Amino acid sequence: MKTDFKFSNLCGTVYRKGNLVFTPDGNSILSPVGNRVTVFDLVNNKTETLPCENKRDIRRLALSPNGNLLLSVDELGQTLLINFRRRTVLHYFNLKDKVRDIQFSPDGKYFVVALGRNIQVWRSPGYTREFAPFELHRKYSGHYDDITHISWSPDSRFFLTSGKDMTTKIFSVNPIEGFKPTTLTGHRYAVVGSWFSKDMRAIYTVSMDGAICVRRFRPHAVEEDLTFGEFPRDEDGDLVRTVWITTERHYAMQNAKVQSAAFSWATGLLVLGFTNGVFGIWEMPDFNMVHSLSISRKKINTVAINPSGEWLAFGSSALGQLLVWEWQSETYVLKQQGHFYDMACIAYSGDGQYVATGGDDAKLKVWNALSGYCFITFTEHTSAVTAVHFSKGSQVVLSASLDGTVRAFDLVRYRNFRIFTSPTPVQFTSLAVDPSGEIVCAGCQDSFEIYMWSMQTGKLLDVLSGHEGPISGLAFRPDGLSLASCSWDMTVRLWDVFDRSKIVERLDHNHEVLAIAYRPDSKELCASTLDGQIHFWDVLKASPTGTIEGRRDIAGGRKANDRQTAENSTSGKCFNSLCYSADGTAVLGGGNSKYVCLYDRQSNILLRKFQVSQNQSLDGVQEKLNSRNMTEAGPADLIDSDGIDSDTEKHVDRSLPGVKSNDKSNRVLRPEVRTRDVKFAPTGRQWAAASTEGLIIYSLDETLVFDPFELDENVTPETIQALVRNGDYLRALVNAFRLNETYLIRQVYEAVPPTDVQLLTKDFPEAYLERLFKFIASVMETSQLLEYHLHWVSGLLSNHGTFVKTRSVKLQPVLRMLQRCILRMHQDIGTVCDKNIYSLDYLLVQGKRVQENEQESDKKVTMDDVLAASDDEDESMDVDASQVSVHA
Repeated sequence: MKTDFKFSNLCGTVYRKGNLVFTPDGNSILSPVGNRVTVFDLVNNKTETLPCENKRDIRRLALSPNGNLLLSVDELGQTLLINFRRRTVLHYFNLKDKVRDIQFSPDGKYFVVALGRNIQVWRSPGYTREFAPFELHRKYSGHYDDITHISWSPDSRFFLTSGKDMTTKIFSVNPIEGFKPTTLTGHRYAVVGSWFSKDMRAIYTVSMDGAICVRRFRPHAVEEDLTFGEFPRDEDGDLVRTVWITTERHYAMQNAKVQSAAFSWATGLLVLGFTNGVFGIWEMPDFNMVHSLSISRKKINTVAINPSGEWLAFGSSALGQLLVWEWQSETYVLKQQGHFYDMACIAYSGDGQYVATGGDDAKLKVWNALSGYCFITFTEHTSAVTAVHFSKGSQVVLSASLDGTVRAFDLVRYRNFRIFTSPTPVQFTSLAVDPSGEIVCAGCQDSFEIYMWSMQTGKLLDVLSGHEGPISGLAFRPDGLSLASCSWDMTVRLWDVFDRSKIVERLDHNHEVLAIAYRPDSKELCASTLDGQIHFWDVLKASPTGTIEGRRDIAGGRKANDRQTAENSTSGKCFNSLCYSADGTAVLGGGNSKYVCLYDRQSNILLRKFQVSQNQSLDGVQEKLNSRNMTEAGPADLIDSDGIDSDTEKHVDRSLPGVKSNDKSNRVLRPEVRTRDVKFAPTGRQWAAASTEGLIIYSLDETLVFDPFELDENVTPETIQALVRNGDYLRALVNAFRLNETYLIRQVYEAVPPTDVQLLTKDFPEAYLERLFKFIASVMETSQLLEYHLHWVSGLLSNHGTFVKTRSVKLQPVLRMLQRCILRMHQDIGTVCDKNIYSLDYLLVQGKRVQENEQESDKKVTMDDVLAASDDEDESMDVDASQVSVHA
């Protein structure tokens, strides 16, 4: 088994705090999630989390106008310079203060940073590694309180700074004749934002009380607007005195404070986000309201507008919510929200396409493992979800909760179609479903019993009793013959749920058992205990086969309030979740620490130790603490010194009489780094962990790995290409697999004519069959040659079906990965076909209507002609009659 798992993606967390940034093309948005950056592709519906990490939670992001350089700044001013195209870190830099805002100039030559009350302008670094890429250009000061916002002029010569001192200041990057730094006043609250108009004839400033001021650049005592930056001269050549005059003052919503604001040069729209979850859009400079909508129950922390001005992005830190809204059509482009509290449990579907997560916020979310998006959220539970499980076929997901119910949800109609309850109210902590999907079992923590229901009828079938402590885990054997349960009574029990006359097998341990897992071949069972050990048992003989001492491996860091060092601490040195790999050769374990350990089952040695997070904003990440951060009132990290990240409610004085306001008793709670659950994907290519940061996914990345197979001197890219030109496709493909270069394999694979595929698969060596299946599965996700791939799969399965069946256990991960790709393509094509069918039906109906209207119009025309002809005949008859009378 390969162990080079690398960080792949971070799901379950879409926004924490900081600002949102659109890419220059406007098709993607960057969101800070803890100390990482997640990129949401709004066109292709995919998410990607950058592999680089800051030391602490990211506070500000800035992307260069050409989209090449990304600056991410954490809470203490530590800055990463990232090549956004390559996803690599170019440089580390420390700004040595808390950054309030950072912005690139429109031409990309400079970026300006707000550090407290001071401003620094730096030259933009290059695209290559340099010894000192950051070069300070100029420093500015003048504000009497912290700066809240920075914006540039369209020509990149000037920039505006707004602060809590209720003023806005204008600075120039370089000295300009006729310009002096200017201060704009007039607001009664802190200024949230200020911007130049596109023609640079006006400045718009917004304060927290909703006041919007429109200021014009004019000559003194003359009502004529000038373009800022072009300073006029009189007849004598002297500079004319110019001033900024407040010409208009508008007021937005009065029952809430303005929390965030953004302005678009492309459309001239001003967007304001308020503390009550409402946002408003106004057209400037006339201040005509375009739209207003309530999108959240909490305040909107950040607002962003894409370069074209069509999409608006909103982030709410309290709810972990990210929205992208198209204001013209009034529709959501993106609407994602993570778990409000910790993520407690995860489960992979049978094909590895979906991941279900349950959280302490009583929500069950189902994520697409490929795109990283949550496509359905179930909110029927009223208490924390403790366990989730997919049934056979992956169309039903079950969840157990502390509210005393087990619920079954249909992933086709997205509804809760079955509720399993107990005769007396209990709290369920574990869940298991047999392989056939007919039996559902759940263990509780208060009555120490296991309840068993029928999936078809929803009736309670049996109650398994015998444990003397809370049930901590349940697992059905993969062959469905028995049920294993573990408990805090230091035992693991094996139940035959279909024949209760058999004796319940009891496996005793020396400490409380926290988690259990079956090997995929049903022959072995592993259990983790409170002393940090993993015990392995032979299921048929009920005898121990091995033990892993993992106490030192899983031990985490030191917490801020710990009086003991990390080595001497007893907390968190055990595994609370276990999982076998898809082939059963390795065991993955996680616990209340920052590590996830991967062990080899045959040798019982540690293969890899993954650290799920480097974020020092979490408690328990550091091995040793700095004594300088310890104060009389406790650790300095837990004291809210400036209140920049705290809500308005926290500033309300609720202290006891005689206690000073804003004293050091005000604490900021830091979340603790830990892993609640770990699971291997059925394909064996990735595994996921439910951590404090969210759903962290690690996967195998073999694109840059040279892994030859039975290689000799005659196998070279030149000889392989020569075989292709000569039409010897079988030897060329086998040699390409022996060389194991992905680009070469794909080149030979796609060069085979479709008519020769059936014949070539018949003679293909079985030793390379697994590698070919794995290659087809990896190529199918990005290739458009769907029918060509299906020809290969059909030929391989029809010609080598016996070989695949005899080695189904070994090939199972690869076949599941192949099945997932085919199902995804089937769903995508089905969706397109359905839309085409509806469009064709619509066009046919419209065509019939047009034809009917034309026929009716033709009939009307013919009737009109008949009536006109009859009128002509009547007139002619009248004329003849008059002539006859005249002759008479």
